[in-house]
Amino acid sequence: MELRKDMWEIVRELKADGVTIILTTHYIEEAEAIADRIGVITGGELLLVEEKDRLMARMGQKQLEVQLTEPVKAIPEVLSQHNLQLVNGGGGLLYTYDTRAERTGITTLLNDVAQAGLVLADVQTRESSLEDIFVGLVSGGPESKGAISGDAA
Repeated sequence: MELRKDMWEIVRELKADGVTIILTTHYIEEAEAIADRIGVITGGELLLVEEKDRLMARMGQKQLEVQLTEPVKAIPEVLSQHNLQLVNGGGGLLYTYDTRAERTGITTLLNDVAQAGLVLADVQTRESSLEDIFVGLVSGGPESKGAISGDAA
């Protein structure tokens, strides 16, 4: 583990000095932390090469989970327009939205949740990781084997 930390410190120093580094890894969280550009390879085919931030914005999703004080068996009709998923055995509603859109729909959703008579216990947001995006790109079947390359220039 110490050797791995030392290697990443050297990579960071080289990057800070302006050195271009091409790194192939299956440790996607490390690529996300250090790479400026990402290449995705699966089945020997290069699927894309793109700046990490642009890729994350283009393919990433953001989700809002509304945790309820009382579970529901089904999504109330007044909430049907929001394309929600029930989670946690009906104890939560999951809403996926596009942060690049002019409006996310969150305000309308929360108003409609109140109109449906549901009481919020908590609200959390989460964003797609590079690993989520990678899995989505290479999930062509169980035989798919993918690798990710990062360019830290």
